[in-house]
Amino acid sequence: MDNTPLSDALALRAMAFAFDAQRGKLPVPGDPHRSPDVVTVARQISELGKLVTDLGDEVLFRAADQNQAPHTARVITNFAAVVEPAGEAASALGAVAHQLAFLNQTESLRDQPDARDAREAAVRVIEEALATADAALHDRANSLYAASATASPPSARLQAARSRSATTARSPGPPPPNVTAAVAAPSARIARGR
Repeated sequence: MDNTPLSDALALRAMAFAFDAQRGKLPVPGDPHRSPDVVTVARQISELGKLVTDLGDEVLFRAADQNQAPHTARVITNFAAVVEPAGEAASALGAVAHQLAFLNQTESLRDQPDARDAREAAVRVIEEALATADAALHDRANSLYAASATASPPSARLQAARSRSATTARSPGPPPPNVTAAVAAPSARIARGR
């Protein structure tokens, strides 16, 4: 594995895609195809654990490199910064699994008033925890996509195209009209008309 700006940008983008993929697997209460169940949630917690391990490996690989490139510290920071949100998403899913287990255990008591209140509270906890996991995964995926765009400098062709378009946009032309005079004139006419 090489440690070039392009390979780092691709690694950041791949990790962003992994965060998006995990977000796409989140259960959706009320959706018959993505309804939360303990097994699915536990599987996703395990996958998030692997994602945290992958993040740690990305940081370790770059930190242990004796010949770090100038951009390496920034890439290490970007990978390290998303460990906590990945853990936050896994923790939120842990809360979902806990509440789902409670709902399974109290299924036979659902008609009793006390159990009904507790079960409704469990559903609210599940919804909030899923929203937390969704936000953590979404925000970190976006930050990784942005980091991947800045990790690899633009190609020489792209830089040349940008410089040509910037030069064309700045070509001399007629001076812009005097905006303040144009704005002041109508208001002066309105004032005289009264």
